[in-house]
Amino acid sequence: MPERLTEMLMDTWTPLIILWITVLPSIYMAPMNQSQVLPSGSSTGLKRLSEEQRVLNRSKRGWVWNQMFVLEEFSGPEPILVGRLHTDLDPGSSKIKYILSGDGAGTIFVINDKTGDIHAMKRLDREEKAEYTLTAQAVDRDTNKPLEPPSEFIIKVQDINDNAPEFVDGPYHATVPEMSIVGTFVTKVTATDADDPVYGNSAKLVYSILEGQPYFSIEPHTAIIKTALPNMDREAKEEYFVVIQAKDMGGHMGGLSGTTTVTITLTDVNDNPPKFAQSLYHFSVMEDVALGEPIGRVKANDLDIGENAKSSYDIIEGDGMDIFEITTDAQTQDGIIRVRKPLDFETKKSYTLKVEAVNIHIDPRFISGGPFKDTATVKIVVEDADEPPVFSSPTYLLEVHENAAINSVIGQVTAHDPDVSSSPIRFSIDRHTDLERQFNINAEDGRITLATPLDRETNTWHNITIVATETRNHSQVSRVPVAIKVLDVNDNAPEFASEHEAFLCENGKPGQVIQIVSAIDKDDPKNGHYFLYSLLPEMVNNPNFTIKKNEDNTLSILAKHSGFSRQKQEVYLLPIVISDSGNPPMSSTSTLTIRVCGCSSEGIVQSCNVEAYVLPIGLSMGALIAILACIILLLVIVVLFVTLRRHKNEPLIIKDDEDVRENIIRYDDEGGGEEDTEAFDIATLQNPDGINGFLPRKDIKPDLQFMPR
Repeated sequence: MPERLTEMLMDTWTPLIILWITVLPSIYMAPMNQSQVLPSGSSTGLKRLSEEQRVLNRSKRGWVWNQMFVLEEFSGPEPILVGRLHTDLDPGSSKIKYILSGDGAGTIFVINDKTGDIHAMKRLDREEKAEYTLTAQAVDRDTNKPLEPPSEFIIKVQDINDNAPEFVDGPYHATVPEMSIVGTFVTKVTATDADDPVYGNSAKLVYSILEGQPYFSIEPHTAIIKTALPNMDREAKEEYFVVIQAKDMGGHMGGLSGTTTVTITLTDVNDNPPKFAQSLYHFSVMEDVALGEPIGRVKANDLDIGENAKSSYDIIEGDGMDIFEITTDAQTQDGIIRVRKPLDFETKKSYTLKVEAVNIHIDPRFISGGPFKDTATVKIVVEDADEPPVFSSPTYLLEVHENAAINSVIGQVTAHDPDVSSSPIRFSIDRHTDLERQFNINAEDGRITLATPLDRETNTWHNITIVATETRNHSQVSRVPVAIKVLDVNDNAPEFASEHEAFLCENGKPGQVIQIVSAIDKDDPKNGHYFLYSLLPEMVNNPNFTIKKNEDNTLSILAKHSGFSRQKQEVYLLPIVISDSGNPPMSSTSTLTIRVCGCSSEGIVQSCNVEAYVLPIGLSMGALIAILACIILLLVIVVLFVTLRRHKNEPLIIKDDEDVRENIIRYDDEGGGEEDTEAFDIATLQNPDGINGFLPRKDIKPDLQFMPR
């Protein structure tokens, strides 16, 4: 009803308003003279004003133009009168015709060519077009000749409040930390109004909250949303739905409004400590559980989310702090309890731990709210498991002399069943580690005996594996390595380290060292080797050589005199007895070969052969070699010459017993021509010497007639 009343009033007073708006600017703003065109209803006063100014101003034109106004969105039964055009040149005899052109002329705006009244024929919208530019002209109705030049004027569309505010970017989403103080900024919204912001209050907006109080507030003119309540808790309510209204006309009655929604989410802060779901946890675990295996989980719940809900776990008290450990599952935030060290039911059957959960990220603003941690008690019961036998030692080291008797005991291993039932144990040797079966073991008591003779010089160490098996459960098996070291006994005689051959110069001097020899012994005495050297008893008074023991456990052979001669004796054999320091001592006899050689004045051996001794004294070794090479060359030349001569004088092959005439055969057949050549030897006919009986022989070598020099 109020809207209809407003529309009726607008229809009634619109012509008066337009006329008032059109007339007043013409009176107070336009220049005036005798030829002005005025709107109807005001010509008397304007004429009088023009007469007073007639002597002062030259007549230029009769139009007075101003802006015209028309309300937008006007709709009535009749076209709306925008304004009236009039000129003083019109005597009232209907001789003048008014013409209108420009924006919307003839369609939107129509002029009465007689009276000059301008009407708006259509409903106008300022938001589509705010003003129109038109041209008016007065012409003679009969001749259509312009009475005055055309002039432009503007018709402006006046705004009315016909557009409601709109939130172009809505709906909105915003976040604000929980537990924020009052007045904390949340977000800002913006509404737009298509009406004219300059004219009136049609575009003046005021904001308010329709829903969302008392939690949030909004600034009426800036549209900034802030918190209105302190300590809003996300854990109590996380999301708020707020309705914002924007109203034009400054928020007064009759203004248009638009609304939007703002979804405000409280973000989490660490304002809650972790809390265990229960104060006491019970777990059980088998004693043979593998190290690192999880045996249970504990959980400290935190009402916060994300990083604020993360906690770390630790064992702070208990009798199993070194036996167990607790880690944090990054995905579930559970505390995982694992075994760090082996468990033994027979030693300890239960453990009690105290675990603690502490927030990783603590907000200092809320630290006064209490400790951000919690504790719980964990009881762990160890259950018995059928365990394999346990050896008394993880490894064994045994020693035995290499001359130990067969079946002698060299050591013993022991093992027991750690279970309460304590099953008997049987021992055996893993034959894969004793392929030659050199050892045996007593299955009942674990005594290891020798099965075959040992030789330290062949193999010093023997590594075998002993297997212990429960008699009640053969699947329970344990293994232990046993290292057996073979100890040395003096069972090897020393001998020369290598086959020595000494050389003695004929021009040597008495006491000269001929050779230094060393000895080796396959045995390995604790204090090292010490050898004793001696000559055979029958060689003690050897007239040619003597021996001398050196400090480095070697032996020097010395010549007793000079004047040794290869021609007299080329080789000497010197038997030497070598003894060790073992108990009992072992000894052996080795023979040293000593050759007498010819040496230079510097003592360098040149020749050890007897034949070299009988060569002429005046010839050196180089000269002898040159002579020998010449002889060999002459022999080669002779052989080549004889061979060539033999090939040159070689006769045809004819046996002595054959006669040429015996090859002639008589027959009465016709000859076969050239094909009949097998009946005689054609070579005999070609050799004239064969006629006289001198037939050379091919079956023997000819005698040489001369000898080469």
